Order: sequence, then C-alpha cells, then structure tokens
Amino acid sequence: MDFGVPFASYLQEYRYKYLALFHALRAAILAGTIPHGAKLPSTREMSDLYQLSRGSVNQVYDMLLAEGYVTAAIGSGTYVTYELQEPQGTDPESSQHIALSAWGRRATQGMPLPRENWPESLKQPYISLEMGKMVVDAFPTDAWNHVLYQEIRQLESARMDTEHPDTLGHVPLREAIALHLRRMRGIQADAKQVVIFNGSMHAIALLTQLLIDPGDRVIVENPGYMGMKRAIEAAGGIVKPNAVDEQGILVQDWEEKLVFVTPSRQFPTGAVLSLERRQQLLAWAARRNGVIIEDDYDSEIRYGGRPIEPLKSLDLEGRVVYVGTFSKTMYTGLRIGYAVLPMCLVEPMRRAKEIYEPSPISMIEQRALAAFIQNGHYERHLRRMRRIYSRKYAFFYRMMQEHVGHLFNVLPCDAGMHVYASWKGTAKDYEAFRCSAAAHGVGWTDGGRYLYLPSTRNAACFGFAHLQEEELLQGILRMKTAWEDRHTHTKKQSNEDL
Repeated sequence: MDFGVPFASYLQEYRYKYLALFHALRAAILAGTIPHGAKLPSTREMSDLYQLSRGSVNQVYDMLLAEGYVTAAIGSGTYVTYELQEPQGTDPESSQHIALSAWGRRATQGMPLPRENWPESLKQPYISLEMGKMVVDAFPTDAWNHVLYQEIRQLESARMDTEHPDTLGHVPLREAIALHLRRMRGIQADAKQVVIFNGSMHAIALLTQLLIDPGDRVIVENPGYMGMKRAIEAAGGIVKPNAVDEQGILVQDWEEKLVFVTPSRQFPTGAVLSLERRQQLLAWAARRNGVIIEDDYDSEIRYGGRPIEPLKSLDLEGRVVYVGTFSKTMYTGLRIGYAVLPMCLVEPMRRAKEIYEPSPISMIEQRALAAFIQNGHYERHLRRMRRIYSRKYAFFYRMMQEHVGHLFNVLPCDAGMHVYASWKGTAKDYEAFRCSAAAHGVGWTDGGRYLYLPSTRNAACFGFAHLQEEELLQGILRMKTAWEDRHTHTKKQSNEDL
C-alpha cells in the first residue's frame, strides 16, 4: 500500500516536521485513506521517506498510539486501529451531489470533527479536565421538579391551550430575568427588551444575521469564542481578530461597526475588562455609531473579588446587546438563553425569530424557570454554587502551583468554571506532553483552538467544576507523572541516538 500523505502542505501549517507528519497521518487515518488494520511503515522506512530522524518518527508513532489511532505489537509493527464508520442503509455517494447555498457553505466551513467519530481514548479520558462541565450533585432537583410538575399539571388541565405565546418568549420569564438583572447585575432592563432564545449561541447567530452584511468586518477577541467566528462567517462577515491582555481587549478606534466582547470574564483567559477600557469601548460605539455584543457566559459564578458589573450596566445610549444563558448556572440540557436588546432592535428581532420559530419552543421549561426565579430558588442556587466552586477553585489552583507550576503559568481568576494556563515550554514539548498525558488517562481543553491567528504560544483550559477534590488531585498528579515519564523517555532516546 502507498502511504504517501500530503506532508508538504502540513509543513506550511506546522512549525516542526514531526508535528506535520503527525497531523498528516492522523488526517489520512480519519479520512480512511489509511484504513483500519493497515500496517504503517517501519520507523526506518518512514524516516527515509520524509527525511526525519528515527527518533522523530518514533515520537509521531507514540502520539498516534496515545490518542488511540494505532496499536503497536513488539516484533510485528504498528497497525491502524481507527475504523471509519460507514452510514447504514444509505448510498454514501448520494449526499455528495446535493449543492449547498452560499450560506450553507459558509455555515459548514471549518466544522470540527463530530465527537462520536473521535477515537475512544479521546471521548472520555479517565479524568477529564475539559471545559464546559458542571457540578451535577448540587443542583436543587426537588425544587426544580416541583415547579416543572406544576406547569405540566397546568398543561394537562388545558389551561395553556388558550394562551398565545409571544415569539420573544414567555412574558413572566422575561419579567423575572429583567428583575434579576436589575437586582443582581445592575442592568436597568425592561422586560420588553428581554428576548428568550434556545441558548446563547442561538441569540448570537440571529444577531449576526440582523446586523452583518456580506463583506462586513467584525471585531472579535483573540483568543476568543469560536462560535462567534462561525456565526459571523456564516452571515458573510469577515472576522477581524483583536488582541487581549490581562485587562481584556485592547480598544482601538476601529472603523468597523460591530464588536463581540466578553468583558466580565474574557473567554478563555478569564481577564476582566478594566473600567478605563469599558469607557473607551462605549465611547468608540457612540463616536462610530457602533454596536457592542456582550457575551456574559459564566461570570455569575463569581466566588471572589468584587462583583463585576456588566458593560451593559454602563450603557446610556443603547449601544450594547447583552447576551446571557442559564446553561452554565442551571444545567447544560436547559437550552434557555436570553438577550437584552436596545428597543430599536426588539421588533426586527421579533420578525427574525418568527422565521425560525413562529411559536417559542420549550414553553414548559420557560414557564418553570420563571417560577423558579420568582420563588427565589435561582438566587439560592447561585449562592450555593459560588461556595462550591470557590472551594474547588482554591484547591485546584493550589495543587496546580504545587505539582505542575514548573510547566504552566496558571492565571488566577475569581469567577467561572475553568482556569486558563499558559505553557512555559516549547510548542514541541507541549504537544508531546499532551499526548503523554492522554496515555496516562488525563485530558484537558487545548487553548490553541481559540486562537484566530497562528501563534507560537501554547495554553491549556482546565475545567474543574465537575470533579471532586480527590479527582482533581489525581488528574494533576497524572500530568506530573506524564511529564516525568516523557522527560525520562526523551533523555533515554537521546542517549540511544548517541
């Protein structure tokens, strides 16, 4: 079998030859070009083919082995274990002839590999420090079930059949959110400005369609949330990344008219936008007739420091669209987000929502959430979550400093469910360490996936909220062991080469 892969094209993307070969081989395996059960060339053959040292090829094979793409048998060779899944009962060629619109092509461009197609070793590491996971045992299930069942009983009595739900969302929920934002976040919002969505990403996608024309350039944070990139590009816009530092986005006198920011807790670094820059950002919007979309994704989980008021609380001219979600504070499966809009955008948003959902969905959950907030359950739940996350964060931060502080510079934070840590070593060492850690049963979210522009800096995002302290410690100790084993392996390999 010919094992030629487009090595040269990967060399243009990756700085080191061994990384280029790793990604080229992995892509060929995922595409089925190198099929399940195929035997890879020996390290000597591969080194001759691509002009790499045998040590580098060994490292590539180790990385493929750690991520579950191949298996190695002593005296036999290295074989591909990843098996491409064919669709059941359909012609795999038939979908290739269905042409997408320009919007469809933009929306699907750069889509990540579906999680169900990942190798088993990457789906569920034994200890997963990936972001986006919440503590589940602290949720007030009884209180939530009570309000949920109440709404179900009302549905059974046919009382709800006589109602005409508002496209913008259940009115009592909009009122409850507006009251909560006034009391707890300092946002002087009227319920008429609050619109309910199926999660914050739904809000962002519709806002981009309302505000962006094809060819418009839009300012985003770098690093930043890639969901914004996909929404902007699907609408035909052009992403213009802007650097952030320890005080948030670096404000400039942009010519563009739209900015996406996460000022209360920058994603993913956790930096808080300083008051001076908040004022600069609002001044820019007033001067340029610009719009600021503020994504406040998890800053309500605040466990230290002074409360941070959203940018929207300082907005006196209606330039800020505030986007929030309950998926981070309630539970992930509750797909209810919201936005506080300037009044001039409320009616256009109503018309836009009517295209996708003339009647709002999840009305049982919307009604239950309204009662949950009105009865005080939500604020009590937030207070408990803050105490739990505060304790876990303090423990995790201390253990990271103690055991792997020589590897990562962990940025301190006082809110949210993850920490951002910059890697102290080289890019080559980081990639090797990450694969070695996976082989030791621990994984995390690579911070590099949130960079819009190529960079030599590496970083990691560690989720800590969903694990107990003993699991957090075990994960950190596995990272420490993975580094020590990798360092020992590298040193041994160097001696053998000599």
